Amino acid sequence: MTRWYVVYTKPQLEVWARNNLEERGFETYLPRYLRQRRHARRTEIVPRPLFPRYLFVRADIDAGHRPRVNTAPGVARLVSFGDRPAIVGDEIIAEIKTREADDGYVRLGRGRTFAEGDRVRVGGGALCDRVGLFQCTADNDRVFILLDLLGRRTRVRVSRDSLVPGDC
Repeated sequence: MTRWYVVYTKPQLEVWARNNLEERGFETYLPRYLRQRRHARRTEIVPRPLFPRYLFVRADIDAGHRPRVNTAPGVARLVSFGDRPAIVGDEIIAEIKTREADDGYVRLGRGRTFAEGDRVRVGGGALCDRVGLFQCTADNDRVFILLDLLGRRTRVRVSRDSLVPGDC
């Protein structure tokens, strides 16, 4: 019986391991998301694995597929507990796939979304409990808000996850 298993790959070789497993006839799933990267004064959007160094493979371990998976180039080993490889339920793979957009990349949940001008409160950090106005998104993890600091409105970059609506 084929089931989903977790493959631990060699560093930064998830795509290569996936391709090699597919060449060996296995169904694979490598969930990826788009990440903003800054390098040499340039900003670009690059695909990154949702789970670095891990991917999923559908195989029949009882039929002897384990050596074929473990020896694929780019694969370090199957994730195991004792001598049994870790099985991943079909519902978990399906749940991850439901988060994919039309382009095939997983959209990371960002909790609440805010529109420009929304009142927000900082829920943690040095600016905890400060109330300001949402301005715009800075990158995948940070946003700009306007706070009244020292008698003037100041643009501040904070973690998106630290914001809560209004005065709550």
